Amino acid sequence: MSESLQEQVTGTLGSSGLIAIIVSLICIGLSFWALQNLKLDLIVRQHKGPQGRLLHLLLAIVLGHFVAKFIIDYLSWSQMIKFMF
Repeated sequence: MSESLQEQVTGTLGSSGLIAIIVSLICIGLSFWALQNLKLDLIVRQHKGPQGRLLHLLLAIVLGHFVAKFIIDYLSWSQMIKFMF
């Protein structure tokens, strides 16, 4: 593999990794914000305590991960469409 091709591949992988990290963090932040409206006091005894806050954070991470995974997959699928024609 030539050096310029190797640099292009590494640059592409690096930029796609950076985009994935940024999209994931944004989706986790949006999920955390959206879950603020969820009434955890109906499910958790002490929703203002450390365990309730940890549950809130973990729910935001899980939800944000799934949303980010969907967005990243959608972006990669849309990039593959150009190979159809």
